[in-house]
Amino acid sequence: MHKERTAPFWFLGGRAQILVPGTATGGALSVMEFTDPEGHAPPLHVHEAEDEVWIVLNGEITFFVGDDRHDLHAGAVAHGPRGVPHSYLVRSPDARMAVAFGPAGIEDWFAANGSPISDVNGVPAAFDIEAVIASAAAHHLRVVGPPPAHL
Repeated sequence: MHKERTAPFWFLGGRAQILVPGTATGGALSVMEFTDPEGHAPPLHVHEAEDEVWIVLNGEITFFVGDDRHDLHAGAVAHGPRGVPHSYLVRSPDARMAVAFGPAGIEDWFAANGSPISDVNGVPAAFDIEAVIASAAAHHLRVVGPPPAHL
C-alpha cells in the first residue's frame, strides 16, 4: 500500500479513493478506485488535460467513449482519450474499477468534491451536482451531456 493513499470518500453517490496521488509520481499519473452501485452513471463529460484508463475489478460496466460502446466485465480495460466525450453506466448490482489518469491532477478535483465516509456501510452523502459541475472548469473538465440512460 502506498503511504499517500487517501481514506475512501463519497463522490456522486459512490465511493472513491486516491490510491496513488500525482505527488507520488512527479505529476506523471494518478490512480483512483471507484465503487459504484447499479445504475450509477456520471454525466457525459470531457477531460481536456488527461487520458483515462479504466480497469474493471469486479462487476459489469458499459463505457461510452465518443461514438463507441464497450460492455466490460472484471479484468477488462478501456481507454478514454483526452478531448473525447465519455461516461459509463454500472450494469451489475455494484462494480469496482481502478482508473489511471495521466498526467495527474484531476484526483484533487475528485477529493475536493467528495464527502468523508464515516460508515462504509452507510448511505452515500448527498451532493450538489451543479456545484460539482461548476468546479470542474478549473480542472479542464467539462460536462457535455446527461448521464447515459439505463440499457
